[in-house]
Amino acid sequence: MEDRRALTTEVAAQASGMPVALGTTVRRASSIVQEKRVGLGGCPAQTGQGGRPRRAGACLAAISAVALLVSGCGGGGFQPLYATGGTGERTDARLATLDISPIPGRVGQRVRNELIFDRSAAGEAKPPVKRVEVKLTETVLTNGVQITGDSTSQTYQVEAVYRVVDIASGKVDSEGRSVARANFERFAAIYANVRAREDAENRAARVIASDIKTRLAVYLSRG
Repeated sequence: MEDRRALTTEVAAQASGMPVALGTTVRRASSIVQEKRVGLGGCPAQTGQGGRPRRAGACLAAISAVALLVSGCGGGGFQPLYATGGTGERTDARLATLDISPIPGRVGQRVRNELIFDRSAAGEAKPPVKRVEVKLTETVLTNGVQITGDSTSQTYQVEAVYRVVDIASGKVDSEGRSVARANFERFAAIYANVRAREDAENRAARVIASDIKTRLAVYLSRG
């Protein structure tokens, strides 16, 4: 009964535009539908007074709720991130019009290479319309300090602040921030420590580039 009341509340919230997780609502509806597995049309047959079967109204309500939510994922609700945007051009094609400015440092080069690769994978490069500028701040945090003062592990953290600049006007159209962390172990051998640190930097760079690409795609899909 509590699940049914919660489902009714969530469906009403979805209809009114409140931020309710769609997956949670669908799972709740599915659990109600699967409470009993016998009956016509997928709805459980329940026994009322006198042993006479009666149809489960809650099941029908749950099925209707799921159908309503799924149908709402169309034009008025959700849309694929890389679908055709308001300009009539696909988002991944618009990614190809971005120019990625050089980013200082080894990690900066890794982030830029990842962004360029993602942009090139979106299609043939086009004359740039907007420029993406990224500034990185790197930090190493020490973990697992022993009584001798030595540490057994460290955390590499990189913070990226980016902005999208219109090349023609110089206006900043969008800006954002992304943070990534990667742990690595400390060893007695110096070369092993260098390799572990570089591996952590590479992992963090991939995370930063992927996050920035997603944010850029969201920004371009609104245009």
